[in-house]
Amino acid sequence: MQEQLYQILLYFFYFIVAIQGVFIIIIFPRVLFFNKKKNEENTVKEAVSVVIAAKDEYYNLRNFLPKVLNQDYPDFEVIVVNNGSEDDSEFILREMQTKYSNFKYINVQSNANFFDGKKFPLSIGIKSSKNDLLLLTDADCYPASPNWISNIVKSYNENTEIVLAYGGYEERKGLFNKILRYDTLRVALLYFSFAAWKMPYMGVGRNLSYRKSLFYKQKGFTKHYTTASGDDDLFVNKAANKKNTSINIDADTKTISLPKETFKEWIKQKRRHYTSGKHYKKWHLLFLGLWESSSVFYFILTIVFISLNFHTYLVLYILLTRTLINYFLIKKLTKILKERKLLLLSPLLEFIMVLLGTLLSMSNLLYKQRKWK
Repeated sequence: MQEQLYQILLYFFYFIVAIQGVFIIIIFPRVLFFNKKKNEENTVKEAVSVVIAAKDEYYNLRNFLPKVLNQDYPDFEVIVVNNGSEDDSEFILREMQTKYSNFKYINVQSNANFFDGKKFPLSIGIKSSKNDLLLLTDADCYPASPNWISNIVKSYNENTEIVLAYGGYEERKGLFNKILRYDTLRVALLYFSFAAWKMPYMGVGRNLSYRKSLFYKQKGFTKHYTTASGDDDLFVNKAANKKNTSINIDADTKTISLPKETFKEWIKQKRRHYTSGKHYKKWHLLFLGLWESSSVFYFILTIVFISLNFHTYLVLYILLTRTLINYFLIKKLTKILKERKLLLLSPLLEFIMVLLGTLLSMSNLLYKQRKWK
């Protein structure tokens, strides 16, 4: 009976490995060999409106806003929506407005924001913009290059309405920083790869571009206004399709954000993302669920089989093969996006993220149950 159970588990393990193989051998590599020439076809310097929502971001605005305003691009404006800030944000914004003719800011009183999050202030900024091509980022972000805007624009053609780009975090010392940056890289690998296969499902508000006409066509954020988060991923999930979405993984196109200071803050952010993720289209949830669940079962069954000394050599061979393939993927992606000091620890970081993702999913379910009671 025990032997039969082990055999069933082994066959299930083969099934899980096959699912993992589809992702890491077929789906993920597509983004690594994405044809950069597609992002060089557009030579038209279309006017751009950069929109930023900020709340109590005085120091970040002082340090990072000039990097946005000094972009090497002929025609762009920058709009900051000061969302009920109680610090000295308006003073620095007023100063910037006197220095830069292409900059303006809008004050929104805190009691005017009917919904939590950035959706209301972003809507105000978008409606106040004068250009159809929008580029969104956060106040605690800065472009990695003065060619940020120009590289984003290159990704547009006559059919493009959305461009997904990479939003990374500053490199700092410590394991926590590596976990945070690896998680960001892992998430990016997923949404870039799916978009490269004409299945776009999300983007990040730290570095996201779309057309104002599309925003109006989608009636803004009204389709998911009851969800506090989702101004980026839920909008893309509803508006993106196989024809209107492109990606740009050039390192000069990425933005860099200040990392969370504590593990608790990061976990809180992750839980918000999980909350919005449940509203994705069902077939997106199916594919993402297959990847996440197969990753969990893969590690669990690998540990179980090795600890029981059951087909150990076979399991170790599969483990080594998968690790090497995944190592190659991460090596290519870190090189493209210029993410440093993640490669050697990538097998451990992946295991940590699978474990944390499982615990977060379980805690969200338990939290809701307690809240309902």
